[in-house]
Amino acid sequence: MSSYFLQGFLLQGSLIFALGAQNIFVLESGLRKNNPALVALVCTLCDLFLILLGVVGAASIFIHFPIIKVIFGVLGVLFLLYYGVQKIREGVVTLPLATHAHRRAANKIVMLQALAFSLLNPHVYLDTVVLIGGVSAKFPELSARLVFAAGASTFSAIWFFGLGLGATKMRPLLQSAQRLRRVMIVAGVILILIGLQLAREVWTWVLAL
Repeated sequence: MSSYFLQGFLLQGSLIFALGAQNIFVLESGLRKNNPALVALVCTLCDLFLILLGVVGAASIFIHFPIIKVIFGVLGVLFLLYYGVQKIREGVVTLPLATHAHRRAANKIVMLQALAFSLLNPHVYLDTVVLIGGVSAKFPELSARLVFAAGASTFSAIWFFGLGLGATKMRPLLQSAQRLRRVMIVAGVILILIGLQLAREVWTWVLAL
């Protein structure tokens, strides 16, 4: 069973390192100390849920109903472009770092944002439900597939908590308003570029319907 766990752990590790919108959001939450533990927890639980869907065979849904992937893609594009523009606006205005009271009041907003970055990105579904779920299909026993899923989910937890909480160590670098402005603008530009790239992919999916 340990070999199944390790295979899932390593597969998720090879997939999650890519620079994506979800990782940028987790990193930003840590840099701004904006509920990074909550963000990491939400992202981890979303990955766990989607990976479990994949190992029980839900990947076939995307094959038989490709319109679902298109719908999530369109929503993801709109969200990424909107959020990217908001980050650039924050960079221009140079908003101060959130106070503790403000962060507590914004817990629900942060949770919703983490859910959006985790669930409105079709790439997340392709990596977790389709790819990890597809690879797990080579194991005939459900118990083996669940151990495989546990390995993949464990790497997700280590990655998201490490990325978010580790980034808090860099927070002193953001005490400068100019540095904070640069971080927000760069993050916004990257998110917009990712959104535009996703839009191109979604268009190819539409043409393939």
